[in-house]
Amino acid sequence: MPTPPSAARVIFDDAFAEMVRAGLCARPKSLQPAYFYDELGSALFDAIVRLPEYTITRAETKLLQAHGHEIIRAAGTSLDIIELGPGNGEKLGLILQHCAKARVHLIDVSASALENASTRVHQSFSVEVSSCQASFGEGLAALPESKRRRLVLFLGSNIGNFTPEDAANFLRSVHDSLAPDDMLLLGVDLVKAEKELVAAYDDALGVTAAFNQNILLRINRELGANFDILAFDHRALWNADASRIEMHLLSLVDQTVHISALKLDVSFFAGETIWTESSHKYTVTAFQKLVEKGGFRCPHAWLNEEHGFLEILVTV
Repeated sequence: MPTPPSAARVIFDDAFAEMVRAGLCARPKSLQPAYFYDELGSALFDAIVRLPEYTITRAETKLLQAHGHEIIRAAGTSLDIIELGPGNGEKLGLILQHCAKARVHLIDVSASALENASTRVHQSFSVEVSSCQASFGEGLAALPESKRRRLVLFLGSNIGNFTPEDAANFLRSVHDSLAPDDMLLLGVDLVKAEKELVAAYDDALGVTAAFNQNILLRINRELGANFDILAFDHRALWNADASRIEMHLLSLVDQTVHISALKLDVSFFAGETIWTESSHKYTVTAFQKLVEKGGFRCPHAWLNEEHGFLEILVTV
């Protein structure tokens, strides 16, 4: 019988409040996308990945369906699989179906994402599942020792949420937390036409807009703020010089927001934005160089040419 998922272990309690204070007092104002994924945010993202404009999840799913057996053949069938930001656990399942023996450890700042992914894996596979509610770095540092090979999954082009410099530092920290011959599976979205890129982050139905605005609802609910959601507009733009899509929340009027839990008033002028997400896009060559800069060797790569998406399996 499958082992029931353990309760998520909380490493911190006040990180969300600290992020909001620091981000809204900064210039320019910003909020971290890791905190999009409360219960409503996770449900909205599940809807986003089904939109025709958003091809990342479909492209990666096709690659994992076609090459999952190759990934496990290269990594080995007896593994400790650690997924960073597991989402709903669907893509993890495409890997697990090829494993003869595996243990699963999930790391995310979102309790609802951990619960959803743990439940899905528990119901579908006879594997031991544990979870850790923490930042990726803290979660990796807290991993118990293991004699099995570790396979770390960082999928969905989440690596694109880092600047290239921060991505290299992040990859180096993952590298240094692993043992020789451990492996990392990465998915990354590639540079493509501007119209296609912008549409993926500004869909016709407005689901991504609701996903972006939901972080203000979360601040209202959890920190006692009085954001008027209708006074902020979702904006997505392509920054060609930095090779990234940017998501912003644009203040439509001059306004002041009070955040009770922080004893903080935040003023906005009409046209000022809160920068909520960056999604960097890469060429194949640029991404392979980034991974090597992080200390990894690149033995395997698979490309979805139709939607411009790369899956790469690298070794410590």
